[in-house]
Amino acid sequence: MTTIVLFHSTYGLRPAVTAAADRLRAAGHEVVVPDLFDGRTAQTIEEGMQLREEIGRDELLRRAVAAAAPYSQGGLVYAGFSLGGSIAQNLALGDERARGLLLLHGTSDIADDASTGIPVQLHVAEPDPFEPDDWLNAWYLRMLKAGADVEIHRYHGAGHLFTDPDLPDYDAEAAERTWAVARDFLQELDG
Repeated sequence: MTTIVLFHSTYGLRPAVTAAADRLRAAGHEVVVPDLFDGRTAQTIEEGMQLREEIGRDELLRRAVAAAAPYSQGGLVYAGFSLGGSIAQNLALGDERARGLLLLHGTSDIADDASTGIPVQLHVAEPDPFEPDDWLNAWYLRMLKAGADVEIHRYHGAGHLFTDPDLPDYDAEAAERTWAVARDFLQELDG
């Protein structure tokens, strides 16, 4: 059984995140869903960015590490939505026992000396104002340089957070394709 730590987006721990965790549990995985915003949620992306700035990047990472640490001994799959993807990536690249990285709608900078052998799967809208093509191309090349086995899945015409049914970005077809591909990715990690 794979243990997944799933981080929420800048909107906070919303029903779409808990529904995603339930979906992954139904597929046989143990899923940990930290609340990095201490129960606060945002109704708009601007509110979410304000919450993120108020808490601060370092504190968010500290909270994420503290939430993942009790489960990391057995090797975690790190996953996240947008901001949560960025956090998941940072933790996965710093954890020598990480088993994989599932990014939904978001990536992060990669240190020049990053080194990993983990499989990485990214699902992202095309186009995505938060993940422009030039950024994604550079991100992909840096991930390869770090040693990751990278897959990128693009969803033309979908909005940024297209897997969240409570947001205007939602795209039911893209969301279902994402979950089907992610399910196969996670099953391979179990094998």
